[in-house]
Amino acid sequence: MENASAASSEDTWIDTLSNASSDYVPLQPMEREIEHFMAKWDIKGMSLAMSRNDSLLYAKGFGWADMEMGKTMEANSIMRIASASKLVTASAIMKLVEQRRLTLHSLVFGEQGILNSRDFTDAIHDPRVREITVEDLLKHQGGFTLGAGDPMFNTVELKKAKQLTEAPSNQDLVKIVLGRRLGFHPGKGRRYSNFGYMLLSLVIEKVSGQGYWDFVSNNILEPAGAYGFMPATNYYDERNLREVKYYSPDAELVEDFNTPSKMVDRCYGGANINALMGAGGWCASAASLCRLVASIDGNPGVPDVLTSSSVNLMTAHEDDEKVCLGWTESDVNGKWSRSGTLSSAHALIERFPDGECWVITMNTGVWTGFRFTRDMSRLIERLRCRYSNQMPSRNLW
Repeated sequence: MENASAASSEDTWIDTLSNASSDYVPLQPMEREIEHFMAKWDIKGMSLAMSRNDSLLYAKGFGWADMEMGKTMEANSIMRIASASKLVTASAIMKLVEQRRLTLHSLVFGEQGILNSRDFTDAIHDPRVREITVEDLLKHQGGFTLGAGDPMFNTVELKKAKQLTEAPSNQDLVKIVLGRRLGFHPGKGRRYSNFGYMLLSLVIEKVSGQGYWDFVSNNILEPAGAYGFMPATNYYDERNLREVKYYSPDAELVEDFNTPSKMVDRCYGGANINALMGAGGWCASAASLCRLVASIDGNPGVPDVLTSSSVNLMTAHEDDEKVCLGWTESDVNGKWSRSGTLSSAHALIERFPDGECWVITMNTGVWTGFRFTRDMSRLIERLRCRYSNQMPSRNLW
């Protein structure tokens, strides 16, 4: 059964956006380059959107949304955006900062922290946990490492180690991780942490008094006009309206994260994608991601949902570290990038100093990690160089 999105509404631009909206003869050579890229990497389906100065100039899907059902990828097809979800979560945190409901220096744990329930406080093994701030989590500087694996993706192993009969809830997962030592002093190192951004999702819930998905939809996505964002589901028969089918890079079956001895396609049950929450749990179209960026970029074309101060904080360049809030990196020239990778999907957002934003989403996993993300980035650079000046002057929003 397909589910409708609470963040989507009728009669919006996403409902009428289609591949036909971007049929434009001068861009046919660009589309052939995209199809060649897909063939090279055996990508089943891909979507590309491009905006300039907060106007959507191009949005189109290529290949299959669901090959077995004969459904082609459309401009408004949605798919898992993996860690690009962190940009959404960071925006929501900055909104709470603007509302003066927390600060970047607010403590997360301990009696004086935001997540100060007795269960969490009693679970703390390393006293340094009490020093973790909201900013530490935003910058992947909370002290959490992957020595015992990524707790957001090793549910099967955790269940066996803790002799659990079902997947731990996120609250249970927090207690498990708080029972370990940190890998470094908060704020004194940096290790990429999906767990840290899941914690930020719980922070949003505690401070706002709303569910994570609802707060983000009501305070960021809907005001931005970023329609079509939906919480990810775990199984094919739970998929959202307009959501694609996902394809693993191999045919290997893995144990279902919640059902012992049940073997499944890793795309559907290999991990609890919904439980990632703000770390990687959103689905969206490429055009919707463009719209989100347009609402947090400081450009007046689309009214921003954050203040210029928040935008500057999120994109500040910090020497060689390129550490920013929500974005993967912000370089010295003012280019902002956000990538996302799962075994079932990839996403890349690149926003350039001249006001252009290019977004790629795809429904097929590729086992090459950063190498593939670099290839996606090189594709955007080629397309931007060759076809940017051939984009039609219009606004599909």
